[in-house]
Amino acid sequence: MTHRILILGGTTEARQLAGKLARREDFSVTLSLAGRTESPVSQGVPVRVGGFGGADGLAAYLREERVNLLIDATHPYAARISANAAEAARQAGVPIFALRRPGWVPVAGDRWALVDGVAEAARALGAAPRRVFLAIGRQEAGAFEAAPQHRYLIRSVDPVEPKLAVPDALYLLARGPFPEADERALLEQHGIDAIVSKNSGGEATYGKITAARALGIDVVMVRRPALPDVPSAETVDALAAMAGHLFDPVAERGV
Repeated sequence: MTHRILILGGTTEARQLAGKLARREDFSVTLSLAGRTESPVSQGVPVRVGGFGGADGLAAYLREERVNLLIDATHPYAARISANAAEAARQAGVPIFALRRPGWVPVAGDRWALVDGVAEAARALGAAPRRVFLAIGRQEAGAFEAAPQHRYLIRSVDPVEPKLAVPDALYLLARGPFPEADERALLEQHGIDAIVSKNSGGEATYGKITAARALGIDVVMVRRPALPDVPSAETVDALAAMAGHLFDPVAERGV
């Protein structure tokens, strides 16, 4: 019997998970991408690009495609997609698992200011002009037009369009991972004294945090949003094991 698995992706872990699950002959894996990245890396499995039309649309897709398992492996800040996924799975009566990458935890030497969103992050930078590294992606960069007194270095995978209506902004197109040594050189080159970051977790983008710690740079850290309470795992291997157990529980128990 072939088990159909739909993975909501957009993260490195989603691609890794898809590849791992696709090795099983009884799994038919499709990876869904929202289409927000203009040039996504090759995924290695069949890919569906574009939205579903909210929870109802996703539920209809799950029923029509006879999906046996939905996996939410989206970014930790894709709260709306995660909520829709949980609701769609409930409507369609399909099991759902989530890949929940652990967040970063401040350690000695970190200078974090925790905020609940990008608007609050812009305010937290203060009134005095600063040299700010925006490492939050392109979609929410516009919130910092409310703080035009700062000089911004803005890094994103795709171009920020339209450009920010601020007097001083430099745009850097790059895709991680970003090693600590490279991040430290970047921060020093641009004289950065504040970083705005999301708590993405993982190693790929942690270099800027360790570099900031070494250089004594302030980090305005946007807290993660609340996500649905569904069965989850922190690693690709653990979630792949959960999927295997779901469809082959007797073998997994060694009976």
